[in-house]
Amino acid sequence: MASDEETGTVRVDSWIWSVRLTKTRSQAATACRAGHVRVNGERAKPAQTVGPGDEVRLRLAGHERIVVVSRTIRKRVGAPVAAECYVDNSPPPPPPTALAAVPVRDRGAGRPTKRDRRELERLQGL
Repeated sequence: MASDEETGTVRVDSWIWSVRLTKTRSQAATACRAGHVRVNGERAKPAQTVGPGDEVRLRLAGHERIVVVSRTIRKRVGAPVAAECYVDNSPPPPPPTALAAVPVRDRGAGRPTKRDRRELERLQGL
């Protein structure tokens, strides 16, 4: 039976943390358990292995990162070295003007009235 070093595979939560896509390994594992990580189009559990050539999709804070594994590493490394371990195919973030305008209510103004709610829905395009 081949070991992980021979096959070049590593746990997906460990790899995501090692290449600095998440701040902590527990955050990477939580993202996997919540279904925010996909490997080759399939939902990934934290212990699933990834190897060179695998596509990893990670959704964090409403932004999706699409990366292709080019090298597997186990330990967290500096940002320049981490950038060499994957090919980033993520779409560019939307321009600030394309983001929906979020209406702001004054603090302590209470619950919105029916009129306020209709205005909010009209602004959001619902």
